[in-house]
Amino acid sequence: MADAFVDVFGGVAPAPAPPELEREPAASRGRSLGWVSDRIAGLVEGGTPRWWWWAFVPALGVTAAGGGLAVYLMSTGVGVWGVMVPVAWAWDITNFVFWIGIGHAGTLISAILFLLRQEWRTPIHRVAEAMTLFAVICAAVFPLIHMGRLWLAWWLLPLPNANGIWPQFQSPLMWDVFAVSTYFVVSLLFWYVGLIPDLATLRDRAATRGRRILYGLGALGWTGSARHWRHYAATYLLLAGLSTPLVLSVHSVVSFDFAVSQVPGWHTTLFPPYFVAGAVFSGLGMVLTLVIPLRAVCGLEEVVGVGHIERMCKLTLAACLMVAYAQGAELCAAWYGGSEYDLYAFKNRAFGPYAWAYWTMVGCALVAPQLFWFKRVRTRMAAVFMVSILINVGMWLERFVIIVTPLHRDYLPANWAYFQPTWVDVGQAVGACGLFLTLFLLFLRFLPMIAIAEIKALTPHARPSPMNPAHGGQP
Repeated sequence: MADAFVDVFGGVAPAPAPPELEREPAASRGRSLGWVSDRIAGLVEGGTPRWWWWAFVPALGVTAAGGGLAVYLMSTGVGVWGVMVPVAWAWDITNFVFWIGIGHAGTLISAILFLLRQEWRTPIHRVAEAMTLFAVICAAVFPLIHMGRLWLAWWLLPLPNANGIWPQFQSPLMWDVFAVSTYFVVSLLFWYVGLIPDLATLRDRAATRGRRILYGLGALGWTGSARHWRHYAATYLLLAGLSTPLVLSVHSVVSFDFAVSQVPGWHTTLFPPYFVAGAVFSGLGMVLTLVIPLRAVCGLEEVVGVGHIERMCKLTLAACLMVAYAQGAELCAAWYGGSEYDLYAFKNRAFGPYAWAYWTMVGCALVAPQLFWFKRVRTRMAAVFMVSILINVGMWLERFVIIVTPLHRDYLPANWAYFQPTWVDVGQAVGACGLFLTLFLLFLRFLPMIAIAEIKALTPHARPSPMNPAHGGQP
């Protein structure tokens, strides 16, 4: 089965890589195909570990509390938030943009790196794809509850109705509905198609009839024949091609929520590429935050090696430099643009009441990742994990600074105000984190977090050669 996978996806096996670029542990240490199945599928087949319960129960409790606050908000009104005149968008839209951005790294790692034939993505992309789906779900919550009348959300859909109420397609908020929903559907299909061979593996290994039926339904009759692999490869490649432009389009559309307005600090053509770079950067930071603890608690150091994490760090550093360049270009555009209002918006961002948020963002999101220039940092998991946490904090603050600082001081000084979040704002932000962790932990418990078939395709056993030690040859 692994041989067919290599034939369909890679064609002729590539030449051996130099020693410093050797494929990471599962392939370089000559582990058997059976070991790969036992190690990865065993995480799903075994009993529920204690650490999973210690993480799941609090996450579920936080999610329930966030749901209760959403009910309280809808029954009382958005006034329970800290929003006021002139800050009508605050933590709600900040969380929306943050979670949408988190989902972009999944498509980058799974689709774009797949099209570029980057094999080092293999142990990581399944986690990144799942992260994408759950982050989009968390993001979708905030625009819905921000509406105030959640039961009227169906008006956003272009459905015929007797009242003659149609969506306003000239609004970028309407564009968000179609862009995000399209991105979610394509990402879900891409994730599910990649799961099919592994679901068949779990079906064949199932110890109970119930698990065999459930995984069998998900596997869609997969047998591992050459015909199945051929159709699988064509579908996977097609979805990867569809997903790639969505990385650029979705967050570009999200940036239009701000860029098409006349608010100083928002009205700029730089926002689409700036938002895309920031989305990929924050998503890569979240992938590191998830993968590093998982490889430790699940004992997957031989599958997700230090080299994989190091490459992720390099990619994260490249995204950080793009974000830093975009922020510098944005400042230069305001400085040389000749608009005193735009220039004031940036001065207020750096030296106004929210200067603490701006400079914390600079330190966490732009300065801390510069440590990835050093190999000693990139190969120490504790250091990488701490930097990834700082990236997450910094990129959330970046969205907060972009959204709130241009609003709290508008053209009329009599309207100037200082936004302060209420306990409902904080509770719903934490509740979104709980929802994300709850969904992610359920994924870890019932589905393989690493693509078993693709890992097998990277082992020496999947690439027969007279010089391959796994087949009796001499290295």
